[in-house]
Amino acid sequence: MTPNDVQVLLQEALANCEVTVNGDGRHFEILAVGELFSGLRPVQRQQKIYAVLQHHIAEGAIHAVNIKTYTPDELRK
Repeated sequence: MTPNDVQVLLQEALANCEVTVNGDGRHFEILAVGELFSGLRPVQRQQKIYAVLQHHIAEGAIHAVNIKTYTPDELRK
């Protein structure tokens, strides 16, 4: 799985969210920015990302992820 594959999955599943993904094919760094994270605790934010990737993690296509999530206001600060 390529970083672009992961990015497309997340962008299709998370409406109005900007997603950037870097990685080596099994380990990925994900930066997601969107209003959908507003009012959510960090664990809840990560759960939104994991929900999209869960199938790929379970079958071994994705081994590890490092997730950073922000609202647009948080990123500007």
